[in-house]
Amino acid sequence: MTFPLTKLLAVSMAGALLASTTLAVAGPMIAIPGDPIATKSGKVAGTRLGSGVKAYLGLPFAKPPTGALRWKPPQPMSWSGVWNADRKGAECIQVLRPHDINHYFGEEASGEDCLTLNIWTPAEAKAGEGRPVIVFIYGGGGTIGSSGMANYDGENAAKRGAIFVNLNYRVGLMGYMAHPELTAEQGGHSGNYGYMDQSAALKWVHDNIAAFGGDPAKVVISGQSAGAGGVAAQMTSPLSKGLFRGAVMMSACNLGGSGIIAGGTPLSEGEKVGLEVQKRLGAANLAALRNVPADKILAQQAESQVGANVQGVRAPAVIDGYFWTVSKTEAFASGQASDVPIIASSNGDDIDAGQSPLTKTHTVAEFEAVARAMYGPDADAFLKLFPVKTGADVQPMAHAAAMENGMMASSRACGETLAKYSKSATYIDTFMRRHPYAAGLLLPDQDVGTVGAYHTADVPYWFDTLDKYNLFRTTRVPNAWDRQLTDQMLGALIAMAETGSPSTKAMPWPAWTVANPQYLVLGDSVTTKKLDLRRMDWLSAHPAAQASRPAQRVGPRD
Repeated sequence: MTFPLTKLLAVSMAGALLASTTLAVAGPMIAIPGDPIATKSGKVAGTRLGSGVKAYLGLPFAKPPTGALRWKPPQPMSWSGVWNADRKGAECIQVLRPHDINHYFGEEASGEDCLTLNIWTPAEAKAGEGRPVIVFIYGGGGTIGSSGMANYDGENAAKRGAIFVNLNYRVGLMGYMAHPELTAEQGGHSGNYGYMDQSAALKWVHDNIAAFGGDPAKVVISGQSAGAGGVAAQMTSPLSKGLFRGAVMMSACNLGGSGIIAGGTPLSEGEKVGLEVQKRLGAANLAALRNVPADKILAQQAESQVGANVQGVRAPAVIDGYFWTVSKTEAFASGQASDVPIIASSNGDDIDAGQSPLTKTHTVAEFEAVARAMYGPDADAFLKLFPVKTGADVQPMAHAAAMENGMMASSRACGETLAKYSKSATYIDTFMRRHPYAAGLLLPDQDVGTVGAYHTADVPYWFDTLDKYNLFRTTRVPNAWDRQLTDQMLGALIAMAETGSPSTKAMPWPAWTVANPQYLVLGDSVTTKKLDLRRMDWLSAHPAAQASRPAQRVGPRD
């Protein structure tokens, strides 16, 4: 059964303006008529929320990766009886958050038994209806993050007629550590367990979502930051081919390159990290490592987020010969990658802006001086491409240069990869809307007086969760445009799942092409622009002097 897109998107503006600020918390289980639902793992019963949306929370998609299953690929899980899925599961072990930062939504249980997912379905959803499905993979630099965070909830997506799923995956050393003994034990591969968790969850969704009213052929996967890296990983892994029809990568799209988010480190290098962890812990062998308490392992892990500052070790994603058999670029060139349409999204004051010395300038003289330090004898050419005549020009031009040399360039590169190797379309956007902060708000990890569209600022607009930031105190005061922009952006995600294109009547979205590099600007209005290829090509050909690059900003990244 095809569920009409017009029905999915038929949410009146009046209803959007009166969006509830009620926040779901763990409470009594409210039985859903028609439950339990039979899945291939076993029967499940959810809880009905006050809005009528049906929530199935904390559903295990794999066995707990504990004991002998620590540092092993996720194993299928099944049970007899009925699984009461009425509250979210524990987050995978990680450093905990200060309670006054921007991204604190309440304390969560934490541990190794964490491979669960959450499903929100419309109140009237029935098996076999074929509704579109949005799956979200959280970010956090590969070391933090949780599907339990309220800004990742799917209640409002379900109220619009779609099915929303988010999932947990192992992070940090628990999620990515390779080791020679693990490689021998697992038939020649080790590491990448967090990515395998994501793939296992997608397989569970593919096999079971029809029972909740979803269509396994209408699944779009989305992720932000390291979660966008996860989406790119799933696109280029043979394990996940055929499990989704579209991919959305928020800050940033990366279908090539290397590093913890991009992948591509040789297995042998990853194994060296595992040996270093073993040495630091004084463990005799793999068996001894599996008996070390998880918090002791966490203490060895490099971390610089949510107020932590640990000088430890970091496990890279590796080309292991199992999850990844080749580099991501080679996966596209050989046809191993999933050929699906993508959205490549980034923000106006994203990590690239924080890394650029230009964005620290506020006068014409400062801007020109920094440009000369960055580009030396080529500075005059740069200043012609990015001219500043008055102080009012400095910040907009500095951010333009940062974006066009940063995540916007990554979005373009993703489009070029698909254009070269695939048949599917690319859609590009940049999110420019400043959050509607409450007057007098103080946050220790943001200067709300100057912050723009920061890293992760787009997420609550995609999912209609901006009100979740008011859980403990009023931090956001959305106006009519915030509600409308949210409605249009969430509508685009639902359309992507339903049709394979994010373009809707409310927000037409032309595809990017090499010949016509169009993209959407999602800000105080929605406009269509073209990438400035002349400037972007110049920046690509003239890398800035390394000495001019400041250390990356430290702060929450999920």
